[in-house]
Amino acid sequence: MVTPESSTVLALAGGVGGAKLVFGLARCLPPGDLVICVNTGDDETFHGLHVSPDLDTMMYTLSGLSNQETGWGVAGDTFTALEMLGKFGVDTWFNLGDRDFATHIRRSQLLAEGKTLSEVILELNRSLGVFHSVIPMSNDPVKTVLSTDEGELPMQRYFVGRRAEPKVFEIRYVGVENATPAPGLLDSLAKCGMLVLCPSNPYLSLGPILALPGVRQLMRDFSGKKVCVSPIVGGDAVKGPAGKIMAELGKQVSCVEVAREYRDICDVFVMDNEDQDLVSEIEELGLTPLVTSIIMETEEDKIALAREILALAD
Repeated sequence: MVTPESSTVLALAGGVGGAKLVFGLARCLPPGDLVICVNTGDDETFHGLHVSPDLDTMMYTLSGLSNQETGWGVAGDTFTALEMLGKFGVDTWFNLGDRDFATHIRRSQLLAEGKTLSEVILELNRSLGVFHSVIPMSNDPVKTVLSTDEGELPMQRYFVGRRAEPKVFEIRYVGVENATPAPGLLDSLAKCGMLVLCPSNPYLSLGPILALPGVRQLMRDFSGKKVCVSPIVGGDAVKGPAGKIMAELGKQVSCVEVAREYRDICDVFVMDNEDQDLVSEIEELGLTPLVTSIIMETEEDKIALAREILALAD
């Protein structure tokens, strides 16, 4: 396990894959030993409310409220408010459940009172019984925008509205050059003993975090163990459009390509048993491969993978 001298683990995450591993880490570590930095490039305004999809997925996952079937939203939620908005002629392509609406209403209220996103996320998580530290990547707005064959599409319009069907030519993080990393992220990079890049989309989930000014360099200089878990297994994404995007950007759809993207900020690359034959290519990149099962279908799977990762700190 992580040593007492440098006990804090910093996990970078976004989306369902990242939330699964963080669930396992949170089951293995007490609140004081885990910081979770979450992508906010997906944040959007819907119906006048500030919506933070990745932060909410993390909060619902850690609080036990998440919808396990969809991977997003609250289990057992209803959609009465959305149906009523539809009757008023409002475009309701982005699904928001009634209990989910309450989260966005409260977040928007707190932001309007002048609180930072970091302060708001802390309050929301504590209210739902989440005591592990969940922080946004920045308190400043950053918007992930994809250049596609249908024009410029914000992340949610591309992923939810168009079901990731348009061909992607380029991905930009609008506003990132003027954004400041959240204080919690900078503090954790200075103090934590292990850095874990969760199996999240490299371009849509972790890309915005790594694009923040100075963050990648701080990760290069990081003295603790740096671990990356591949979101690609057997030549495709475990979930989501990462494989499709990689192919459209002219990249090899392989865990090796993911390792290549992170080689400057990674020591140990965690890959699935199915990709055992690619171990030598990972080693050629100067990384240490850890071959194991990284498909997390049950709570036991999530905890088992988390334990293997944490054991690397010894």
